Amino acid sequence: MEKLNTIQKRNKLNDVYKIDAPGAGGASHAYEIVKAEAKPSDCGDYLRFEMRGVVGRIVFQHGPRAEESSLHGVLDTDLLEIVRDRLKAFNQGEYATRENALAITHIEEALLWMNKRVEDRAERGVLGTTQK
Repeated sequence: MEKLNTIQKRNKLNDVYKIDAPGAGGASHAYEIVKAEAKPSDCGDYLRFEMRGVVGRIVFQHGPRAEESSLHGVLDTDLLEIVRDRLKAFNQGEYATRENALAITHIEEALLWMNKRVEDRAERGVLGTTQK
């Protein structure tokens, strides 16, 4: 378990922890968001959900999507789409800000690049596999 070194340092509501070991690609598959003053759970099985200051847990896709033995989970793009939706909603109301507009632009750019990778892999017939 490792606490993330986040960009926001002051006035944080939550802390984020990696709660599993990195997989074959080098990234973790499970994260826990806890109240800043709380301690993360010491749960080795990241599929159990113990509410001790935990405000959320995210379990990412673990393994190629085409393999039946893979653990189906959240994709990076899913989270970006959620944040994009929220910021767009804020910017349509009384909480509109230049910073939100810039964040939306960069999130959309990230989504475009991530989709380019998906399209490229699909075209080469390797989407959903560990082939490069």
